[in-house]
Amino acid sequence: MRKVLCLVVMICYSFPVCGQQEEKKEDLKYLEDQFYMGFTYNFLLDKPAAIRQQNLSYGLQLGFIRDLPINQRRTLALGIGVGYGVNSYDSNLLVTKQDNSLEYSILPEDLDVKRNKLETHLLEVPLEFRWRNSSPTEYKFWRFYAGMKLGYVFSGRSKQVSNSDKESFTNTDIERFQYGLMANIGYNTFNIHIYYALNNLFKDGRTLNTGEDLTFTPLRVGLIFYIL
Repeated sequence: MRKVLCLVVMICYSFPVCGQQEEKKEDLKYLEDQFYMGFTYNFLLDKPAAIRQQNLSYGLQLGFIRDLPINQRRTLALGIGVGYGVNSYDSNLLVTKQDNSLEYSILPEDLDVKRNKLETHLLEVPLEFRWRNSSPTEYKFWRFYAGMKLGYVFSGRSKQVSNSDKESFTNTDIERFQYGLMANIGYNTFNIHIYYALNNLFKDGRTLNTGEDLTFTPLRVGLIFYIL
């Protein structure tokens, strides 16, 4: 019995030692912030004076970014990824389909329309230069990531919803390739995301029925969350 008790005591004492040794191990090849999800409010800049936003213009993004550290402390890195984004722009821009063409006008105030929006679905490629003050054992840290985001619109639609009807159709006037500058800054869980487009939401040459050029420059501001 005495030998058994001694064996149990030795085993019990061995666990804390193993635990301490495990805690001291540091992953010197750790990676940061490889999965992301973000929510934004979408603004429309440089638009014609008669056009105004209404209701909620929102954005959702999610994807994977490959973290590529470039210094020994791994506080500096490059990031390249792939993701999905959906963005809606709710305004008083009325889009009507006439045969094989689209016409743009200002939504009459007396028209019974509850929602009137453009919606885009994109395949996105973020390219980032990353700074953070992380370490192998510190999981709460400051970060500043800046770079560009490239996007391909694989689905663009115009939608109108009234009390009595709903209409939705493909909008071929939306520019397929979108690109812009972006920045993500924050601490731990909550990080601010800003994206400013460098090209127009519409293809060149599209005009309102008044002859005014149809220009929309998206600005998206919101929160982005990182996992792993």
